[in-house]
Amino acid sequence: MPYGYLGQNQPNQTVSNSGVFSITDVAELQSQGKLGGSLELIEDKTISTVTSFEFTNLLENKYDVHLFQWAGIEWVGGNDTMSMRVSNDNGSTYESTSSYSYAVQLIGVGGNTSESKRTDHTSYDRLAQQLQNNCHNGYLYMYNAGNSSVYTSFTQQLNGTSVTSNYYDFRYGGGVYTVAETINAIQFFTSTYSMTGNMKLYGVKQI
Repeated sequence: MPYGYLGQNQPNQTVSNSGVFSITDVAELQSQGKLGGSLELIEDKTISTVTSFEFTNLLENKYDVHLFQWAGIEWVGGNDTMSMRVSNDNGSTYESTSSYSYAVQLIGVGGNTSESKRTDHTSYDRLAQQLQNNCHNGYLYMYNAGNSSVYTSFTQQLNGTSVTSNYYDFRYGGGVYTVAETINAIQFFTSTYSMTGNMKLYGVKQI
């Protein structure tokens, strides 16, 4: 169908306004994944009692921005954190040199605040950190993974909810992998205890 003719063939239309999308146009183009800012689901991964999992399909880095969205991530057996490393060889190895810098702020409903920051660390830590049986939901944006001339950077946001006590927290922050190279895979991992839950990987279409 033709796009960009709002009010086409309407009896009261006296001026052509080609180039303006109607609500119907926008909805249809977005459902087809052809509108800038829409998401394309690349992979939907359900994890069960694992200490690490990977996404090795970034669709050949045809996106400038990737979105990782997780729901119901819990730790099994004890307190732990979820961290991240990137790969430049399609997941054969993950970079563990001192090339990650990040800063994360935590706010609890009880009024408590804290921060975690590292420079030149071996991984991006504190993507999620909480007690055993706590449920985390959140997202991580990854920028410029396919551009070998700039650093790959990240922004994150999540909330944590205890399933055993009345405790909630909110965490946000960002970081950077300080090596300019093509990133084509990413790994999420814990220090000791296993994780369960779900994470989805999306590509963000640019306008």
